[in-house]
Amino acid sequence: MALAPGIHFLKPSIPIYVFEGDQPGPSALIQAGIHGDEIAGVHALQELLEANLRPTHGRLLVCPIMNPRAYRERQRAAAGGLDLNRCFPGDANAEAWERRLARQFMDLVEDERPALMATLHESHKRYDKAADHPTFGQTLVYGVEPMPPIIGRTIERLNRRFESAQERWDPQYFPVSTSSTEVIVDAIGCVGICVETWMGFEERHRIEMQKAVVEYLLDDVGVRRI
Repeated sequence: MALAPGIHFLKPSIPIYVFEGDQPGPSALIQAGIHGDEIAGVHALQELLEANLRPTHGRLLVCPIMNPRAYRERQRAAAGGLDLNRCFPGDANAEAWERRLARQFMDLVEDERPALMATLHESHKRYDKAADHPTFGQTLVYGVEPMPPIIGRTIERLNRRFESAQERWDPQYFPVSTSSTEVIVDAIGCVGICVETWMGFEERHRIEMQKAVVEYLLDDVGVRRI
């Protein structure tokens, strides 16, 4: 069953903000903080909520801090805990807190069935397609081919706004079958995108870029029409 508009909680410190537009339309779910050391997305979503970001059509669900235990420690995972992004689809009866939380989030996704699920991440290394090992900063990552068209359109808008060579955004096809995004895409057939800003920029700039990505994605999917 879809959630009513308002604030709901997966756990006592994990709010889900649910908004409905005045007109019918698709649903989008935006989440940040699944890794506790990737903070720009957390702050971007909090600032967008404070700035009264709302859908004009359909539904918008926002989870600013998916993993508060890790976020408080500013670590990828909480001390002694698991990488939440590798715990999906989860298990309601698991001993590990992260696996139980992952199952709750999967239940939410399967009930809501959003057209778009975006998760906000950060990377210590800027994207370099020639690197020996994959790098992710300044990319929109997807795990199924062909590339969802929304990615190309969003990157085009981002690169008109952020013009320097270091700021440039690129798409990156990088399937990871155990990631939360791909598990969700497999389960409900939505568009799933991992947003990766590069930590080489100052925090304030990363936050502004994350905010821009969210706004452009919501515009493109049709949840926000201005």
